[in-house]
Amino acid sequence: MRLLLRALFAIVLNIPWLIQAQDTTQQVNLSRVNQQNQRAKPYVILISADGFRADMAKKFGATHLLELGKQGAAAEYMRASYPTITFPNHYSIVTGLYPAHHGLVDNGFYDRASAQTYQMANKQQVADAYWYGGKPLWVLAEQQGMLSASFYWVASESAIQGIRPTYYYNYNDKISIDNRVQAVRNWLNLPEDKRPHFITFYFPEVDYAGHVYGPDAAETGKAVRWVDEAVFRLQQVAVASGLPVNFIFVSDHGMTNIDPAKVMGLPRCIDTSRFRIPGGNAMVQLYAKDPADILPQYQELQKTKGLYNVYLKNEMPKYWHYSEKDDYFNRIGDILLVAKMPAIFNLGSAPMSPGKHGFDNQEQDMYASFYAWGPNIEVGKTIAGFDNVHVYPLIAHILGLSYPKGEIDGKYKVLRKIAKNR
Repeated sequence: MRLLLRALFAIVLNIPWLIQAQDTTQQVNLSRVNQQNQRAKPYVILISADGFRADMAKKFGATHLLELGKQGAAAEYMRASYPTITFPNHYSIVTGLYPAHHGLVDNGFYDRASAQTYQMANKQQVADAYWYGGKPLWVLAEQQGMLSASFYWVASESAIQGIRPTYYYNYNDKISIDNRVQAVRNWLNLPEDKRPHFITFYFPEVDYAGHVYGPDAAETGKAVRWVDEAVFRLQQVAVASGLPVNFIFVSDHGMTNIDPAKVMGLPRCIDTSRFRIPGGNAMVQLYAKDPADILPQYQELQKTKGLYNVYLKNEMPKYWHYSEKDDYFNRIGDILLVAKMPAIFNLGSAPMSPGKHGFDNQEQDMYASFYAWGPNIEVGKTIAGFDNVHVYPLIAHILGLSYPKGEIDGKYKVLRKIAKNR
């Protein structure tokens, strides 16, 4: 049964690491060097463990991570941006912008300007800078003469503002953790003019296990401890380098168990000939082909809601930062169906996997993790929960990079207390 669930999960969700081309070659821009004024700056390794819910380190005994957090700072939780799914949140972390402000409003959405539907499984779209607003941290660094590297991160394969990291890998599942750790060791051992100061590193394992087995399963605990061990190995590499390396460990969202008795199909009152529907589970977006159809359809849906809420794009909760006025790229649907956890939409015919996310970002099961340690991080700090957009200015401060404060949603003052030399 579990093997069947794994296969169905891959098919239904189009997991990008299973279906994209397996290019294992490091991409390098040999013409770049660190400018002289950047060479003595600190280093930051930003790690994301997809689906690593805020309580999972303690729940499953991630001993290395818990100890490293004591040597630096740990948050009670980090609040994912809405919607609480992978692509929007990874991009929010590295741009300091909420999804409606950077344009990646869902894992799949309709773009009215180009009349195209973005899907995270579409390799060409993922690598197309058209889809990405904001200025990712690696672009910020490279523009200021500081080299960067990426062992996977959403949008790192795209030439945003004409720039990719100096060193990066296209996403694939064929490179072993041994070789990935060795790549970081190699980067840190480069001469100072070629050594990247900002590195991103991504783990999909916990998210995968959480989806297939559920967030409380033994298999998910095993994935958590596997990531914990890999993080410790990266820490050992950093110590051996003798460099001032700081670590920021985050996740993009949490995970919850769905109720099989509350799995819903698309409401029958929806006229699918009049709306584009890219897909969805916790949230389904409807894009009207004719604006005149929006209000009548909305009124019909209001009569049927029970396990879900129905919103027009001008009436979403303010704390989502996901309303009509926030929709800088005009990519949010005209009508949104938002499932009430643990209910879920299933628009296909395959069985629904037991673990899901994408729900209201105030739900505790959607909370993400945050730990930080290193020479530029205060020791023994435990802080309250905060929005993930505030990670951006913290990393920029550690690296000594200037950034357009009025052009991001993140505020340095939120995490200032955990930074040394603040």
